Amino acid sequence: MIALLITFWYIAVPVALIVVLAFVLPRIIRTIRKNRYFASEEFLAKKAELAAVVAEHNEVAAYTSEIRGGAKFQLGVSSTGTTSYLASFENTSAHKYRRDRNVASYQAPNVHNCSLQVVRNASADPIKYLMKYFGIKADEATLGDVENLGDAIARLEAAVANLHQREAGITASIKPPAFILNHYSDEFMGHVGVELSPITVPYPVYAFEYVSAGGNSSQRSTVTLNTPTIDALVGTMSQKIKFNKSAAGQRALMTARLRALIKTRDQHTCRYCSVSLAAEPHLLLEVDHVIPVSKGGMTTEDNLQTLCWRCNRTKSNKIFAV
Repeated sequence: MIALLITFWYIAVPVALIVVLAFVLPRIIRTIRKNRYFASEEFLAKKAELAAVVAEHNEVAAYTSEIRGGAKFQLGVSSTGTTSYLASFENTSAHKYRRDRNVASYQAPNVHNCSLQVVRNASADPIKYLMKYFGIKADEATLGDVENLGDAIARLEAAVANLHQREAGITASIKPPAFILNHYSDEFMGHVGVELSPITVPYPVYAFEYVSAGGNSSQRSTVTLNTPTIDALVGTMSQKIKFNKSAAGQRALMTARLRALIKTRDQHTCRYCSVSLAAEPHLLLEVDHVIPVSKGGMTTEDNLQTLCWRCNRTKSNKIFAV
């Protein structure tokens, strides 16, 4: 018996050791290679060459944070369930087979609890039902809010995409080994000096939700306020009200199509500093009101201009002569 145990010991221990080494050794070797790479003259030289590019990336990242922090990514709210926290609910049915599988979101302001028919109607005509059940009124003040949301989303979408393009360009310029990108991509960016932004576009999402009394079934229709949806909302609202030359009414005329038109008209070149997308492939361009809306400016082609993010950030709501 003892001999058998000793034999088993001599067999089991080497096998276990081999398994451990097979798992740990590659990681140790990879770590050594990684440290050597980041300390190599080749990497440090390329890092130094791209210092200015990295610095500009980090400035755009900070600008992206400003856009995200300065905007309100919310429009209307649903009134259903606003006081539901005052009551407690308990299913006291004697027959609970397959019950309570679905629970209604009563206290969520972006969820409208409704009948199954409303859910289906909202799927067929989302803009109409979004306005009706989330208190999005067809007036100029609300149009101003919609345009502000659309502008913030468009700017943030462009800024986030621009950061990704810059990061891809930096990576392509340095060309690190594949194992670095596969296992240490964030660490690689950290060594280069790139400040990775965790910001994504927080698209407002509204839902129409039906949950049966017993919780056995539920259906939901969602409307995401991305750029196409906001443009459709602007179009619907503009048909319901009569525009006048108010700031709110004029700002609501801004759409993604108009932004693209202005950039094309200006040949994707900043009207202030003359830097162009042709000269700087990763240039972040924005569309700005020459005379700010807050000072009576209109959203018309002759009052819109293309600016790079630096010039637009400096201008803010001031009036500059080109």
